[in-house]
Formats: sequence, structure tokens, C-alpha cells
Amino acid sequence: MQAHVSAAPQRHLLTIAVEDYFQAVAFRKLIASSQWYRFEQRVERNTLRTLDLLDEFGVKATFFALGWVADEMPEVLREVAARGHEVASKGYYHRTIQEMTPPEFREDVQRSREAIERATGTRVVGYRIARGRIGREDLWALDVLADEGFAYDSSFYPRAFSTVAEPSQRFQFTHHHAQQRIEEFPLATWALPGGMLIPIAGGAYLRQFPHALISRAIDHWVRHQSSPLVMYFHVWELDPEPPKITAAPGHTQLRQYRNVEKMPAILRHYLQRYAFEPIREHMGLAPQAVQPPAKSTIHAEVVHRAPTAQRKPVTLVIPCFNEQKVLPYLANTLRKVASDFDASYELSYVFVDDGSSDDTWQMLQTQFASFERCEFVRHEVNRGVAAAILTGIRAAQTEIVCSIDCDCTYDPHQLRELIPKLEDGVAVVTASPYHPSGRVLNVPGWRLFLSRGLSFLYRRRFRQKLHTYTSCFRVYRRSEVAHLELRETGFLGVAEMLVQLDREGKRIVEQPAVLEVRLLGQSKMKLLRTIRGHLRLLARMTMDGRKPTAKQTAITSAEEPRRR
Repeated sequence: MQAHVSAAPQRHLLTIAVEDYFQAVAFRKLIASSQWYRFEQRVERNTLRTLDLLDEFGVKATFFALGWVADEMPEVLREVAARGHEVASKGYYHRTIQEMTPPEFREDVQRSREAIERATGTRVVGYRIARGRIGREDLWALDVLADEGFAYDSSFYPRAFSTVAEPSQRFQFTHHHAQQRIEEFPLATWALPGGMLIPIAGGAYLRQFPHALISRAIDHWVRHQSSPLVMYFHVWELDPEPPKITAAPGHTQLRQYRNVEKMPAILRHYLQRYAFEPIREHMGLAPQAVQPPAKSTIHAEVVHRAPTAQRKPVTLVIPCFNEQKVLPYLANTLRKVASDFDASYELSYVFVDDGSSDDTWQMLQTQFASFERCEFVRHEVNRGVAAAILTGIRAAQTEIVCSIDCDCTYDPHQLRELIPKLEDGVAVVTASPYHPSGRVLNVPGWRLFLSRGLSFLYRRRFRQKLHTYTSCFRVYRRSEVAHLELRETGFLGVAEMLVQLDREGKRIVEQPAVLEVRLLGQSKMKLLRTIRGHLRLLARMTMDGRKPTAKQTAITSAEEPRRR
């Protein structure tokens, strides 16, 4: 038996997730919430596109928003509320029920609700889990929501045979807990012969399945079910040019990007065909103004900036080659680094455009125009990453120079651990993901095998035994390396720099580090060519090792008269 709240069952429920492209479920294994600040934020423009689309048809909807979005961009949710839509909670971060204990879930629910109410000034009465779904085994979550005073939840997504034991849970139902009750609005499904349920509610299903099939399934629900159909989509699905997370495997990219360009037309079909309303309105609940809670300062960190004389001057060298798509990501990362390092280091920047053929040079001027102590250098032709790093080192005005990857595959915050290792007598500190205490995240196993194999071969030829020889993420003592002349100026030159310093008797220190897969754009490294080059370099090192160095020749010449 189905529960009914609305007197107009043919008014259906349109729900919209307010989240950015990098917060999508498809990327949950690649992108942690701690990395969100790095990405170009597109949620505002995509939310405005969504609002304009709904205005075309005079439709009001429920927008489920992340608390993080409410805190970072409160003006977005204020605009949603101002246009007459309901704003409900989707949790603070993009976490599943299975990732949280009941106390952690309660804390997340409270924090997200406070953030949204602070942004909109309107009471939040609805909730949807940010990721995954709430099933029959997760009813404790509805208990928590009922305790917290929520009027409804919309996290159930029946599939396969999950509702065989409780067929009524495929439709709107009431959950009782102690003296409270909470309405559940499951997302719509299609029942195949035999009782198997197929999700049809929206999002990827609207884009991936044939339109005729999904349209027929939705029409079947509307004609045969008295419970309202609950449809959803994400605001990023209306982005005409969504940034590509290139690190995602092929099937993930297919799920995320396929038919996105068709989404506006698909939604117009349903907005024209059916009547929709917000869940709050469906339940007969009027918007309730609340006094927005003040933002908590419990976790606020007070940073005391040291006088300039006590802060170490450090230059960051960033080589760039055809990186226009990555530069917004880099700029956001470096702004955070500058803020976090401000108490201890006075940062300068040297950006080296290594002969880019795209708009990298122009975008560098735009993205980093507001940065202090910033210099731009350009190679007229592409000379390779090692040459670009040396150009940046020579252009630096400080003794401590750090080279970082433009794609931030090494989080620049790790310089906190590297810079202090540049003690007196140390020429270079190099990041080492292959160190026993280092880590590599999401990099394919075959590539790791090859990289570790090359490191093993280098270690056999080096006087100083390191675990990683090919990292561009390093801290240099400028006076010890600016003189280097490299035969290999590309990726091989990064290893050759250590070769030369090692043969000169300079001290090299490695620091365990975390290497992550590149998320945006394409790697410039040609893997097989690079491997052949490293083997060639190792062979040359072996031959050169049998020849006397200039220093050894000078010593021999000086001793020759005494031998006579």
C-alpha cells in the first residue's frame, strides 16, 4: 500500500544536484575532497543555466546542494532560493553512508544544513545522500534524519530485486522512528517482467539509454502509478564544454561525458510533457525563514606571519608546455600554497613557457597577473622540461629554488618537507615516490613497473643510492646547479642533472613523497621513447664512467712531475 501526501499525484518531483563536475560520483576514486579547491569552479554558471531552463517552462524544483558549495559559493544558493525553488541538503562532502558511522553522519547532516541555511536564510527540510544510496540496511540514517527534524528524504534508489521483501519501498512511504516520522521519496524505476527494477530517474540513465526506451518507461510510470515520479539530474550535465578528467578510465569517461551535449534537449522533452514541483511544495510545506547560524570558528586556524627578514626567500620554477587547460588548476593550487606558506616563506615565481603552440603564454599572464614577485620567461621553441627548469633556476633571484610540475601531480604543499632538507652541503633535495615511505596513487601498475625498473638501473650506476631519479619535483641550491650544461634537455635531462651532480661529488638527498596521476590534460612524455632514452643515457654513463673527469685529469697532471 502506498502512502500519499499530495492531492495532485500527477504533479511529479524534479530534483537537481548542485555540485561541480569534479565532485561527480564517477571520479570518487581519483579526486579527494581535499583537492576540490584546485579545480576551476563551474557550478555557478551551470546552476544559472539550469535556472534559466526551468524558467522557460515555469517549473519549480528541489535543488539538493552540498554544504561545501553553500560555504564556498553562498550566492549560488541564494539565487536558487530567490527564484522560488527549494534548497535541500546533499550532505557537506560527497560521502556515502558506508563511509560514515552514525555519529559522523549526524555531524555531516548538521554541518551541511547549517551551511545551506546560512546561505539561503530558509529552513532546510529535505535530504539526499550525496553518493550511493540508502537501502533497507541503512534505515538507521532515516532515524538520524527524523531526530534532526527533517521532513523527508529522497535517497532510496531501488534496483534489481532490492524491494522484493518490501515492495512498497519502491514508492513514496513513511518511516517511523520513536515519536517522529519522515517521508521517503525513492527515485523512479521501471519494473521488468519478473520484478527486476531498472533505474530510470535521470542523470546518466537519461543520457545513456535510448531516449525512446526511457521515455516509454517514464510514461508507463505516470499512467500506472499514483505515487509521484521522482526525477533528477546534475547541474554539470548542462555544461556544454565540461573539462575532461583525463585520468579517468575509458568506461568512466563514457559514463560521465556521453551525450552531455544532448541533455538540454532531453530535459526540455520532459519539462514540456509533465508537470513538476518541489518536494517541499508537494508535501504542503511552506518556506520557513530562519535566522542564519553564524559560521563556526572552532576550527579556524590563526596564522601569525613572521617578519619578512625571518621568512626564507624561495623561488618556485614552473615549466609549462601546452598547458592552457591546466593553468586554472595550477593557479588555484598555488594560491593555496602561497597562503599556507606565508608565515614561513617569501615565495617568488618563475614561469617558463617552453615553446607552447597553444594559448599557454597568454593565459599565464592572465591567471597569474595578481601574484607578487612573478616573472615569465619564454623559449621560442620547445627545448624540453629539463632545459626549462634550468632556465628558471638561472632566472631566480634566490638561493633556494624549487621546481614543480605544472599539472601538480606532486602536491606543492609537500615542499614543506623538502625545503628543510636543503641543509648546508646539500645541492639538491629530490622527491621520491618510490622510496619505501613514499606513495603512488592511481598510476597504472605497468607504468610503475617500468619506472621502478629504470630507478633500479640508475641506482646501480650512482655513487649515491636513491630510489627515484626522474622526479621533476625538487629543491635546488641555485649556486650548485646553475652552471650545469645538459646534453639531454627533455625528461632525460632531469635524471642527467643528478648524474652530473653525483659525478661532481655533490650531495643529493631524497625525501619520500606522494605522486598522483595527472587529472587534466595529457602527459607530454612519450613513454617508449623515454625508456629507450634512459637506457641510452645509462649506457653513456657507463662509458663516461670509464673516462677520467676534468677534476681527475687535473690531479693526475699535478702529480706527474713528482712521479718523475
